[in-house]
Amino acid sequence: MLHLLRQSGGFSLIEILIALTLLGIAGTFVAGQIFKQLTEGQIKATNIQMGNYKSILQDFRRKCGRYPTTDQGLEALIAKPTAGKECKNYPPDAFMEADEVPRDPWDEEYFYESDGKKFNIWSYGPDREEGGEGSDADIYLKKKKN
Repeated sequence: MLHLLRQSGGFSLIEILIALTLLGIAGTFVAGQIFKQLTEGQIKATNIQMGNYKSILQDFRRKCGRYPTTDQGLEALIAKPTAGKECKNYPPDAFMEADEVPRDPWDEEYFYESDGKKFNIWSYGPDREEGGEGSDADIYLKKKKN
């Protein structure tokens, strides 16, 4: 009769450890996928934001006859440049309503280069360093020529 009263109301330590290990492995996989999706979303947001800059810079060129120079930078979109060639048709409220030039999704400044006739904008991307490969590669509005 004592054998019939065997307690079976709990899990052994090994069963608990196996379950925790499996949950940890599954959690690592899920977290990796979430991080990958977040990075892809930030890269898409960067491309969209640079496309917006492109449109605003084209408006600047229509009104001023040229793009802002590298020295004037993207700041020329939020405040009339004081150095370089004057833009006589600069709008009173600037080209963008902002206190500062919006940053990339990693809270870094965009890089801007222009000779006044053509321009390029880029971000160092998720790794915040020049270069990189795959999802860490720099993100250019226009592909950089080697």
